[in-house]
Amino acid sequence: MIQQQPGATPVFAEGIVSLIVYFVVFMIVGDFTAYFLGLFTEYEWGSQVSLIVFLALYFLFLWVSWVLAVRVTRPKSTEQQAS
Repeated sequence: MIQQQPGATPVFAEGIVSLIVYFVVFMIVGDFTAYFLGLFTEYEWGSQVSLIVFLALYFLFLWVSWVLAVRVTRPKSTEQQAS
């Protein structure tokens, strides 16, 4: 637990909020992509294939969104800050 002065906001809270915001934005983009690709698949090959494609893409984008959000919000190293 980090001791802070009364009324001060935690140092890491801003980083956590930005991580969540980036994750949600990436997930929204991924969800729309999975939806439209699933819709296209349904028109071409039917609803069973569409469900498989949509679920696979949904879980793929869930993982990719988290990786991207962590990468974007990663703190800069001390070498980069010094230059």
